[in-house]
Amino acid sequence: MSPGILISHFASGDMLRSRSVSDVVLRGTLDVPAPAPRLLSDWDREIASQLSLEPGDVEALPLPRARARWPDYRHCVQAVSDWTLALGLPGVLGSADVALMACRGARYHHDGMQYGGAAFCNLFMSEDKGLDLHFPHAGLRIPLRRGTAVVFDTGQPHGVIRRGSTGFDPADFADGNDCNQVFLTWELPIEDAHVARALRVDFDIASPASARPDEEQLMRNGAPAVVCPDSGRWLDAG
Repeated sequence: MSPGILISHFASGDMLRSRSVSDVVLRGTLDVPAPAPRLLSDWDREIASQLSLEPGDVEALPLPRARARWPDYRHCVQAVSDWTLALGLPGVLGSADVALMACRGARYHHDGMQYGGAAFCNLFMSEDKGLDLHFPHAGLRIPLRRGTAVVFDTGQPHGVIRRGSTGFDPADFADGNDCNQVFLTWELPIEDAHVARALRVDFDIASPASARPDEEQLMRNGAPAVVCPDSGRWLDAG
């Protein structure tokens, strides 16, 4: 289905601004050290005992605890910093919020309601488990393995699916399958001139007569944008 007219309304200070939604995905494969077996075991225990991930779930892991057992954490951050610098994004990680996340696949979704003022920068730390990060509207499938790095617009639909599949299928992530992925994610300010230029984002594009939400929202053809969680296609509102 056609993407239609997409407008992200995001918080900027005490006001809402509008912007375009980019289909640009910056990607690379970075040389980062493998997490130590002790750290991997700690993540596995945390995922099993605390997160209890179901197929498609994406949840946060405790980063401070991981850093205490992760001597190579700074090397991973430096690798991402060097990569983003080479992309023309100097200093973007310095003030960005960072989190450690785990997913058991990911249903197709966009993050424009919560993170319209940001782009995501992700660094995947798990080995290749036969999964792809899929951006259906950009026609892009990125194999996930240790060192896979991406920067993308939070308003762009994406999912984590089994390689070779055509969409998200919960059966691909059933119990007994080794399919959890752990990754670091940074929130890059979309209003940063370097980020906006790299993703080709335009600001203040909503016309005075267009529908405007009262809070952060991704709008498609004047209504809240909804994504099919199984295919990534846009769904008509209502």
